[in-house]
Amino acid sequence: LSVLCSAILSSYLLGERLNLLGKLGCMLSLLGSTVMVIHAPEDEEVTTLDEMSSKLKEPGFLAYAAILLAVCLLLIFHLAPRYGQSNILIYLTICSVIGAFSVSSVKGLGIAIKGFFAGQPVLQHPLTWILLVTLVASITTQINYLNKSLDIFNTSLVFPIYYVLFTTIVITTSIILFKEWVTMTVIDIIGTVCGFLTIILGVFLLHAFKDMDVSLGNLPQVLQSGQQAPVTRDDKNVLIEVDNSSIAPEDKPKVFMVYT
Repeated sequence: LSVLCSAILSSYLLGERLNLLGKLGCMLSLLGSTVMVIHAPEDEEVTTLDEMSSKLKEPGFLAYAAILLAVCLLLIFHLAPRYGQSNILIYLTICSVIGAFSVSSVKGLGIAIKGFFAGQPVLQHPLTWILLVTLVASITTQINYLNKSLDIFNTSLVFPIYYVLFTTIVITTSIILFKEWVTMTVIDIIGTVCGFLTIILGVFLLHAFKDMDVSLGNLPQVLQSGQQAPVTRDDKNVLIEVDNSSIAPEDKPKVFMVYT
């Protein structure tokens, strides 16, 4: 609901206008994300910090985390200074990529909090403090670049695109971290792909047609070709029309007949 709520609130509170195609894009993005979440496999049960630590140390996740970190650093230090003011995807991609680390940290800290209330010595475990530092750093970075994006671009565009990118990154991270793809059926794979394609369509409608004045009121006029193509008439039709009218309108051409 964050996509719809942000679009509605930005329209009423900030005076930002979201056209009909933008609203349709919000609905498609929300629908695609919902389909992806429905068909995503369930988490593998992890109950202790030692199990979480073994998951984080696996080569597949370490390679994935290294790629995300490299992409994030490339965006922050190379692309953001050049294209951040003009391309809405730069800042939002940074927030989404960093979101993979924040969600993983929240998962581990949730396990640590459960263990703390159960009497386990979680405060002596180094992973607890590593996850806490990672969470603070990632959330701070997300807030920083999200605020930069909101200062430059339309709020109605920022939140849907950020929601879609963030959800996709988080689901991918969860699948790699907990190896959920092993238990996915063919129906779940097809549903996930269809949901992702629906998200892409929604983002395209949001971003490509954001400057068009399209609403239910002027939709018939927009669907038309604008002005109708002028009808080409020969001299005979012009002469007959002028001859049949008592007073020729001012906007019609004057016709002079020359006899020789």
